[in-house]
Amino acid sequence: MAVKVTRQTKNIVLLGSATSAAALHAGHERAPAALRAAGITDRLKGAGFHVTDHGDTATYLSQPDDEHPRARNVSAILKSLNDLRPRVEVAVKSGALPLILSGDCISVLAVIAGTRRYYRNVSLIYVDRDADLNVPATTPSGCVDGMVISQVIGRGAPELVRFWGEPPLVREPDIALFGFERLDAPEIQYLVASPLRRHASLEVSTLGAAAAARLALERVHAARHEFILHFDVDTISSEEFPWTNFPGAGGLSLDEVRDSLRVFVSQQNLAAFVVAGYNPDLDADGVGARKLIDLLADVIATRLEATNAAAAGAADPVSAPSVTSIPSPDTAPTPSAEIPSTVGSDGESAGASPTELPDTSEPDASHS
Repeated sequence: MAVKVTRQTKNIVLLGSATSAAALHAGHERAPAALRAAGITDRLKGAGFHVTDHGDTATYLSQPDDEHPRARNVSAILKSLNDLRPRVEVAVKSGALPLILSGDCISVLAVIAGTRRYYRNVSLIYVDRDADLNVPATTPSGCVDGMVISQVIGRGAPELVRFWGEPPLVREPDIALFGFERLDAPEIQYLVASPLRRHASLEVSTLGAAAAARLALERVHAARHEFILHFDVDTISSEEFPWTNFPGAGGLSLDEVRDSLRVFVSQQNLAAFVVAGYNPDLDADGVGARKLIDLLADVIATRLEATNAAAAGAADPVSAPSVTSIPSPDTAPTPSAEIPSTVGSDGESAGASPTELPDTSEPDASHS
């Protein structure tokens, strides 16, 4: 669509995707309301943003689905995506940063589709403990949230692949899996030959979170066009953030997640920011909601810091950095990462041995 979108750096549109339909059990659907009640709007306004709340989608619940054991609740999931997509389109057109508070990770499909209404080329940074690369034929549970990236690249449940008329939603070389460490055996097998960009949690910790984030942005061509940032809170170590359906040993520290997100969110061409996986049913005293809001307010504030730096650069171009610059790290990681055998993206045992996953894609491949 030939509509010029003028970015409003200080503006945020808050959207809620009230769904747990893609999860194994209910609870996620209350995340948007819980984060609002804990004060996310006031915190963002206090950081200097103008916040417009566009409300929530209808509520879609995780339910038993014996008729679709390989892709549970697909009908409800499609309704939730079709509910969210036009809301994202409105938010993107306004020039504000859409901040989508979602229960399920699958909501990112609607966010990408809504963004692509106005931007032809969109990349994806997928910050998640799981690769979410199962398909109906390989899933151990039928949980659609374990198939999100498969849907994005056009190889998942047919009903969801058809959600975007011309799959894939995003090309594999324009997707970075960031902070993952839990893989099922079929996911490992797929990744061996996939051009998906990969930054496992071990690499992020070894290289340094900020440097790894800059490398991920560079490798999905984020300096050339818009990108979506997806953040599942289960990426954070359960010792620091247990309020999610699949906590576990390992993960990135809260500081590592913060450092990564600050790099991602500070980029001028961030088109939308999706936050998923927080379960208020596991957070009776609201400590988790407040901790998550602290994190989000801190990282989103970097957008104003970057804008101020850019303004300073206009006055003194020698001393100030560009908002959209993505400097390469001093030390690049090895092209393969050792992946431990652990719990897979459906919450089932992966049952796979540690496997090297060579990155066979070219880092500088052009976007077609």
